[in-house]
Amino acid sequence: MSPQPDASAVSAKDLRPDAVADAAANVGAGDGHGRAPAQDSAVRCVGLTYRFGDHVAVDHVDLEIAPGETFGLLGPNGAGKTTTIRMLTTLLKPMSGRVTVFGTDAATHPMRVRRMIGYVPQLLSADATLTGRENVELFAKLFDVPRRLRAGRVDGALSAMGLTDPASRLVKTYSGGMIRRLELAQALVSAPSLLVLDEPTVGLDPIARSDVWDYIDGLRESNPITVLMTTHYMDEADTYCDRVSLMHSGSIQATGTPGMLKATLGSGATLDDVFRHYTGGTLDDDSEKGSIRDVRRARRTARRLG
Repeated sequence: MSPQPDASAVSAKDLRPDAVADAAANVGAGDGHGRAPAQDSAVRCVGLTYRFGDHVAVDHVDLEIAPGETFGLLGPNGAGKTTTIRMLTTLLKPMSGRVTVFGTDAATHPMRVRRMIGYVPQLLSADATLTGRENVELFAKLFDVPRRLRAGRVDGALSAMGLTDPASRLVKTYSGGMIRRLELAQALVSAPSLLVLDEPTVGLDPIARSDVWDYIDGLRESNPITVLMTTHYMDEADTYCDRVSLMHSGSIQATGTPGMLKATLGSGATLDDVFRHYTGGTLDDDSEKGSIRDVRRARRTARRLG
């Protein structure tokens, strides 16, 4: 049975222009090219494990996401969130365990999985020397969008993200919020079944953050798309996620709706309280696995290993 959102969870805002939802419908409809079968879980991880040298970055993670969910993977820096996502998106091959996307094994059929995924990484990835339209057209070609559909997909993705007017400008003239929306357009141009957002609003001001989520929320309401996100902003997770998992030191500590997890800590608890409860305060404590020094060691090891 597919997990259902908790009735006590905060509902998504309805502040978008009507035109956003209309334009979004032209992005996610697709033509069957790389679309996922509806009967499978969107994401299933079983015993997923990855190491950088002696450091266990992801430690036997079990995770399941239902089609149509917006799912949050939360945790401090170094918890293993990005490594998990890199295995899910076929950028890393699991050392043990298995990850499937709509029933397709990510390790044995990476190209098939990539056709079903739109991915917005942590670091800004748009090419500043190209226009917004050229960036999205490039992704349409990379994801092998059929030529007869390409122009319509590009127009639809840019319109859905509110970037039709500045599409002919060089990206180096864009604000941070505009670049993030452009990257969403890049991820959406292939009409993915799964949208993976790794800290999509990091570094943005509150207005830009709100704008990005308004557009994402409009897309979700207009299309049968599954969203997997990471964020350090607990208000985003509380407002937009149907369920969340708290990850710490490579392991999943708890999973549930934001409302359910807050209720376990008592009346008046916030998702920030839930985060602290399951991940601890280890930023300055080198005696605990997951401390900031442990994170730095892991990152140095990862860099050495490429």
